[in-house]
Amino acid sequence: MTAKTQSPLTVYYDGACPVCRREIGFYRNRTGDDVSYCDVAAEACPAPDLKQEDALRRFHVRLADGALVSGAAAFLALWRQTPGFGLAGRLLSVRPVVAVLDLAYDGFLKLRRLWR
Repeated sequence: MTAKTQSPLTVYYDGACPVCRREIGFYRNRTGDDVSYCDVAAEACPAPDLKQEDALRRFHVRLADGALVSGAAAFLALWRQTPGFGLAGRLLSVRPVVAVLDLAYDGFLKLRRLWR
């Protein structure tokens, strides 16, 4: 599904990655029209300021204000819009916690290469 421009949150994900596809399916089943999903493996240029190769390398989310965030900040933005995850998304969105979560995400990315 292509990202809709009117949605407050746009999620850019790698639809060619089985782990990513499964996780996005989980979120997609819980979020409504306030979140759009863009499979960057299927779209050559997902956004003017986001190259496909960058989007495939790391999870990105465009916020309602137009800012593009990646990694842990992107997951936390999605959690804040996902029923049942909003509180965790808000509580974990403090700078030191985001930095630790980003380290964990970077570790996951190294393992993810094995699944692609």
